[in-house]
Amino acid sequence: MIDKKRRSRLYEKLFSVMGLIITLLAVAVLLTLIVDVLMDGASRLNWQFLTSYPSRRPGKAGILSAWVGTVWVMVLTGMMAFPIGVAAATYLEEYARKNWLTDLIEINIANLAGVPSIIYGLLGLVIFVRWMDLEQSVLAGAMTLSMLVLPIIILSARESLRTIPFTVREASYALGASKWQTIRNQVLPAAMPGILTGTILAMSRAIGETAPLIVVGALTYVAFLPTPPISLEPPYFSLEGLSDPFSVLPIQIFNWVSRPQKGFSVNAAAAILVLLFITFAMNGIAVYLRYRYQKKLRW
Repeated sequence: MIDKKRRSRLYEKLFSVMGLIITLLAVAVLLTLIVDVLMDGASRLNWQFLTSYPSRRPGKAGILSAWVGTVWVMVLTGMMAFPIGVAAATYLEEYARKNWLTDLIEINIANLAGVPSIIYGLLGLVIFVRWMDLEQSVLAGAMTLSMLVLPIIILSARESLRTIPFTVREASYALGASKWQTIRNQVLPAAMPGILTGTILAMSRAIGETAPLIVVGALTYVAFLPTPPISLEPPYFSLEGLSDPFSVLPIQIFNWVSRPQKGFSVNAAAAILVLLFITFAMNGIAVYLRYRYQKKLRW
């Protein structure tokens, strides 16, 4: 009996050490890549690089249209995918009856989470670009990426809802709350930290995707910006920018990396740093919101 306990403790220590080594190795690889990109592209990061359009000359090329397009697409993707994903997860977990239809839906959602991104690009090309006649627009790209991340958000939201003890729901019902009031005021706020974690992972995948956006018609060279939604002149608010052509940072980076000139490689490294900054900023906002929800929980 004592040998079994010692053996189990030894296995636990070995597992902990192995997990620590693997984690440190992954962090070391990530830091190595970041340091390498910093050494290559830090000298190119300046105001001119951030506020200039792409050019055939490496020294004059910039990423203004690419990073603005990335922000546009990511904001629209989050605005569409997050509420739809949370609503679908809430319905499947809290309202839908367990039968063959819901089982079929769950299997398909799980399978869709593993479908290659190029398939979503072809689907977006057929549905949004051709059938809905959105052409190569910001809206078409955002809707395509929304389809890409939607299964991930649904799965993570369902797992988060399952972690909420049923006693929370029973206590709310005992106080006279309806089912929707219980879900809105108790279940969803308690599950929101986990939902936001899944959303962070989904959006981090979307911001680096290139294949589906190339398929739907994102441009490699854009010398203009989408029409801003707010202006100082009448009508002050416009949605024309949703139908404008666009480019994103991953496509611009891919275009520069394929060029033979060394200057474009330096530009690509600098653009990677900007993309990492946008990703970290986006994740930081989600982490802050998750912390706020966790702080508000009072059980």
